[in-house]
Amino acid sequence: MAALCESFTLCGLSPASGVGLGGGLLALEPGPDPDHVLLTDRGRTTTLFKVSDQKPLGYWSVKHGQVLTCPVVCNFETHEYIAVHDDKVLRIWKNEDINLDKVFKATLSADVHRIHSLPNGGPVVLFRGGGVRTLDALLEAPQQEIENIISDEVIKWSEAFMEGKQPVLIFTTEKDEDFFVYVQKLKTNSLQKYKLEQQELSKPMNFTAYIKNQIITLLCLCSNDCVYKVLIPLMQNTEEEEQILPKSLLLNLSVSGSVLKGTSFVVLDKDHIAVLGSLTASDEEPRECLTIWNTKFQTLQTSKELPLGTSGQLWCYEEKFFFTHGKVLTVIMYKCETSSLAAAVGKLKDRQTPDVSAFVNWNTLGHEELADSFQSQQTGALKYESKMALRSKRNAAANVQTDRLAVGKVLRNLQDVPTRIFEDELKQLMSKAQALDLQASIGSVVTALINRYKTNPKHYHRTFLLEIVQTYDLSYSLCPDLMAVALENKDLRLLQTCLLRFPDIPEEITYSCLEIFLSFNEDSLRRMDVNLESVICYIDIESDNKEVKTEIVENGFSTEQEEGTWDTKLAEEAHLTSDGELCPVGPQKAALLNAVLRSAYSEAFLLPHLKNLPAKEAVLFLRYLFYLYVKCSEKINTTLPGMSSPTINQIMDWMCLLLDAHFTVIVMLPEAKLFLSSMHKFVRAQVRFYSELNKIEGSLQELQRIHQQKDPKIYSIEVLEII
Repeated sequence: MAALCESFTLCGLSPASGVGLGGGLLALEPGPDPDHVLLTDRGRTTTLFKVSDQKPLGYWSVKHGQVLTCPVVCNFETHEYIAVHDDKVLRIWKNEDINLDKVFKATLSADVHRIHSLPNGGPVVLFRGGGVRTLDALLEAPQQEIENIISDEVIKWSEAFMEGKQPVLIFTTEKDEDFFVYVQKLKTNSLQKYKLEQQELSKPMNFTAYIKNQIITLLCLCSNDCVYKVLIPLMQNTEEEEQILPKSLLLNLSVSGSVLKGTSFVVLDKDHIAVLGSLTASDEEPRECLTIWNTKFQTLQTSKELPLGTSGQLWCYEEKFFFTHGKVLTVIMYKCETSSLAAAVGKLKDRQTPDVSAFVNWNTLGHEELADSFQSQQTGALKYESKMALRSKRNAAANVQTDRLAVGKVLRNLQDVPTRIFEDELKQLMSKAQALDLQASIGSVVTALINRYKTNPKHYHRTFLLEIVQTYDLSYSLCPDLMAVALENKDLRLLQTCLLRFPDIPEEITYSCLEIFLSFNEDSLRRMDVNLESVICYIDIESDNKEVKTEIVENGFSTEQEEGTWDTKLAEEAHLTSDGELCPVGPQKAALLNAVLRSAYSEAFLLPHLKNLPAKEAVLFLRYLFYLYVKCSEKINTTLPGMSSPTINQIMDWMCLLLDAHFTVIVMLPEAKLFLSSMHKFVRAQVRFYSELNKIEGSLQELQRIHQQKDPKIYSIEVLEII
């Protein structure tokens, strides 16, 4: 059984996203960690991403006028990165390197086609002429002559494997519509050349391969909508110089009259492959889909429609699919279980997740219903019913039509109905969503509500949208237009909730929320619905806008008490001026700003936006951050009370960001002078305090070591003196 699981956006692909992939994605390669991937664009830049956090860890770019001509890869043995720009110039660098002009450089004697990096075999370089070298051998003599093996042939695809301890490289070429396969074993420096069997109306468009038991299995995705299998033994046959490899049909990509025009595919395990392509049916527009097929039983296991379109590229690492969807790079997790007939026809029961199968009965669907089933984001996959179920065909068809009704069809039936009826229908649709595709189903409902608003702005379902976001675990990538519409309507409560619950909000949207929160005056905010849970425990504002301070005594310690002469001196030095004693913003604005502080972001991508913040609002935000910093420092555990309150690390990170973005402007403002002076004194006092703690750190560690060595068998009291 195979299933597509949750999905999320890794990054945007537009120039405005800051990732530098505006020219399109050249390739995606695994990084030094299983959770890292390397993205190379069709231009000058490469970016290292941590997939689980959807955040960049490193960003490198070659100079203007230079172009990366093959994907950047990681040397898994040295944790270095390897790039080739302008076909022949090799660059090698590490994580701490910033400027690629200053890293290792070598100019090669021939054009590089691609570099493949093997976990236990090191990087292997394939040249456009078919020559192959290990990176180590190439670095010994970068200008060594590279043989031209393939003459007028053009390399179409290549891959590298480890067979035992030996690196093996396979690549395919094309010449005059003939396709050839080359297998290079690097340790023995042996090269085998084969010719693919030609079939009429069956031209290979894409390849993938895997190796097992000294046999390479080459899979070909062909123009006749079929996948063929070719077996290539690694044992060299010296009798023939060029053998013809026969192709055997592995899979036909057609389902009940609909055909999948595949553009790329990957092998998942011995019985499953994933294919990305366009599903076409008679009299209907093609729809791009990601599908998983069982090659053993010739069945389509699951599919997901991609309405925003793709680039046709598909990558797969660590049980995750990576592909472009519209203007973003999307990640979808999947699972593949042991292949069995029950799983292939959708009859395998999952004890942990009852009825996770949402497959459509192929025997009861007509062509139109089949197309609708692909359209529906509730329908996670397709399943067969046995022939014995045909006698209940009518009832099954009625149930399928009711349970699998697409959101788009609901909208067509409810174009002009009142808001209450419209929302009731969507709630019913949500209640029928299968557990496996719940997130996608709710995302479809949110998209439907947003599209209705775009068609007619009077239909803004504020309460319903807020209820959905508060109830379900959604993400920005599932409903990317939601926060833009909320910003347009200045729906502060919805924006606040999204900031607290969405893990993948782009920095541009986060900044837009910050800007609109700071722009509201306090009188307007008092009349608005804002969640005050994050501030109600440490800030209260009376009608005259004066803060009522409520000190919390923790573990017998109060910030009002003085704990000694030197501690009193530090406290006096850290005493705030009148600008810092009171919260500079009201509780509503404070709660909204706290939501911004808690949202995830990348410093490199947020900083350019923060520089556009007006100076007056930047100073106000900085004063509030300093107020929170002081509040945290007053407590022994340096945490603010209340739910969803920002941590001291989040507060400090934002203070540093804001000072980096506006330091020159802030130091020139007369009204900020007193505030900056107070901040300087407070931070200086804290530095002195921690310096005193550092002085006794060694003594405390020694006492701890002595205490661990002793093992008193009876109760005892020890008096330890620190001199």
